[in-house]
Amino acid sequence: MNMNMNLSLAPLVSLIAGILILVAPRLLNYIVAIYLIIIGLIGLFGGSGFHMR
Repeated sequence: MNMNMNLSLAPLVSLIAGILILVAPRLLNYIVAIYLIIIGLIGLFGGSGFHMR
């Protein structure tokens, strides 16, 4: 049985950003800025091409 788990990058990035904000609230501005840049790049270059298997 071959199971391919397709994990989209955007939810993974937001999960990591949320954990980092909980651990280090002082980094909120940097985390939000990096998150927005990554999501913007995913949007520009097509999110469908960024799937991890």
